[in-house]
Amino acid sequence: MPKLIDFKMILTNIPQLLQYLPITLAIVILSMIVGLVFALIIALVRLNKIPVLTQLFTLLVSFVRGTPLLVQLYLSYYGVPIALKYWNYYNHTNYNINNLPAFLFVFVAFAINEAAYNSENIRGVLLSVDRGEIEAAQSLGMTGGQILRRITIPEALVVALPTLGNQFISLIKGTSLAFVAGVIEMTAEGQIIAGRNFRYFEVYLSLAIIYWALTVITEVIIRFVEKRLNKFRTVQKVVEINDTLEDNALPIKRSLQVLETETK
Repeated sequence: MPKLIDFKMILTNIPQLLQYLPITLAIVILSMIVGLVFALIIALVRLNKIPVLTQLFTLLVSFVRGTPLLVQLYLSYYGVPIALKYWNYYNHTNYNINNLPAFLFVFVAFAINEAAYNSENIRGVLLSVDRGEIEAAQSLGMTGGQILRRITIPEALVVALPTLGNQFISLIKGTSLAFVAGVIEMTAEGQIIAGRNFRYFEVYLSLAIIYWALTVITEVIIRFVEKRLNKFRTVQKVVEINDTLEDNALPIKRSLQVLETETK
C-alpha cells in the first residue's frame, strides 16, 4: 500500500513556507495601519455628517462590505493600472504601468477593505463612550482636547480592542488570497511546492498549522494588551480625578490664604 500521508513532509514544508512569512506580515501590518487611519477619518466624517463626503463614504463602506475580498483584489489588480493611465493622460506624465509592484495592488485592496470594516467598528465605539464620564470631566474643568485624549480615545480603545483584534486575525487569513494579484506569500509558495511534489494535502496542512499558530499568538497578545489596558485605565482615572480636584482646589486655597492675610 502506498504511503498516503507523509508526516515528515508536513514538518519539512513549514520552514520553507515560513521564509515568506515576512511578506504576509508586511501586508497585514501596513494594510491595518493605513486602513485604521482611513477608518478613523471615515468614522469622524460620518459622525459629524459632513455633506457629500458622508454620502460618498457611506456608499464606499456599503460597496466594500457587500462584495467579496477576492473580487476587490481583482478590481485593484486591474483598476490601479487604469487609474494610472488616466493620471498619465491628464497630467502629461509617463509612469510605466508595467513597473508597478504586485504588492501595491494587494496593499490597496486590503487597506480599503480594512478601512470600510473598521470605520463601522470605530463609529460604534465612539458612540458607546459613556456620556456621563464626559459630562463629569467637563464639570471638573477639563478642556475638549483633554477629554478626547484622556477619556474618549482610551475608553474607545478598550472597547474596540477585541473587535480590532478579530479584524486583524481575519486579515492574516485573508492574505492567503494575495497570490491572485501575483504576490508570492506563504500560500502562493505552498502552491508552488505542491506543484513540484504533488503532495497537496501535506502542503496545505503545513499552511493550516502556520496560520493557526499565527492566530493563537495574536489572540494571546490581544488578551494580554487588553488586560494591561484595563488596569492602566483604572489607575489613570484615579490619578486624573485627583489631579483635576487639586487643580480646581488650588484657587480656593489661594483665596483663603489671601483672606487670612487680610484679616491679620
